[in-house]
Amino acid sequence: MRRGPVRVAGGLILAAALAAAAAGCNSASSTDSSGTSDKCGLKIAFFGALTGSAANLGVNIEQGAELAIIKYNEEHADCKVEVAKFDSQGTPDNAPALARQLVTDDKVIGVVGPAFSGESVAANPIFEEAGIPLITPSATRPSLSTEKWKVFHRAVANDDAQGPAAALYIKDGLKSQKVFIVDDQTAYGAGLADTVKATLGSLVVGTDKVQADGQQTDFSATVTKIVSSGAESLFYGGYYQNAGLIRKQLTAAGWTGTMVSGDGVKDPGFLTSAGKEAAEGSVMTCPCAPATEAKGSFAADYKAQWNIDPGTYSDVAYDAAGIFLKGIDEGNTTPEKMNEFLGEVTFEGIANTYSFTETGELDPSKLIVWTFKVSSGDIVPDVKAPTS
Repeated sequence: MRRGPVRVAGGLILAAALAAAAAGCNSASSTDSSGTSDKCGLKIAFFGALTGSAANLGVNIEQGAELAIIKYNEEHADCKVEVAKFDSQGTPDNAPALARQLVTDDKVIGVVGPAFSGESVAANPIFEEAGIPLITPSATRPSLSTEKWKVFHRAVANDDAQGPAAALYIKDGLKSQKVFIVDDQTAYGAGLADTVKATLGSLVVGTDKVQADGQQTDFSATVTKIVSSGAESLFYGGYYQNAGLIRKQLTAAGWTGTMVSGDGVKDPGFLTSAGKEAAEGSVMTCPCAPATEAKGSFAADYKAQWNIDPGTYSDVAYDAAGIFLKGIDEGNTTPEKMNEFLGEVTFEGIANTYSFTETGELDPSKLIVWTFKVSSGDIVPDVKAPTS
């Protein structure tokens, strides 16, 4: 007769123990000040081109973000954060389906990207609907911050700063009196070219449009227009592959003016496409400082990890990931909490200090624009450019 009561008691004791254990687990998950269990296994996503014609720029950004996560995990070996890579190939056509795939992963706490303006237009509404916060280190189209997306944050100046800087360089630095403007009809290229055109006003002697990278290789009609216009400078709004081909074909036609372009051309791929001799003297603007001059050991760490020097926006992407990692450390382990954190954060990074306005733009006092020049077959820093 005793076995019955003993079994009942034992069962009650076991049930109580399991309940206590469960309560302990739940308590650790919800009230532990470190939030350790909630932090483990979270993901920071990269969204941008890893293959395709714009891959060089995308890889620069992804590797910068991934390096920040690698460094973080070295110090948090028992509770790591993962990187999730989404290769859009830089095209708006691929972006919506990829964004819908990303938002189904409930471990993603934030997105470094989208890297390009066109894909941002296509993907950001999906991130907004899902409530997934994003920090783009490179998409510069001004209108991205006017869409009232609560999840949108931009870690660089937009083209309302870069465009005037390029125009002022052409006008005051190059002293050009005749300027021709060409764009590739993308959200980024056309928007930047329009800003330069508006700033230069009567100095613009002609304009033309070409197709996006990978869709056109013969630019003879555009070259003829530029040469016959008597332009001393060309501003090109677009990316590095076509910019290089246009520069190469202009040189072959005997044009000796200066080609100026934006950050989409600041890539070694421009040198490959143009040929180093034709590329010599070309100028690029970028709402970024030289990545090789970032604070601390970033440049050395990047080269040690990837066997290459950091490229355009590698340092800004490192900082963007770093902002998310700081948010995780402070217990912001849901997209909602992370988005609230981004609205209040001031983050001292290796490339800049970051805080965001209500529309997601970088604090105006922190805007940076530099010019870079092709010299002796390499793209090197030139000067910090005025934006007004």
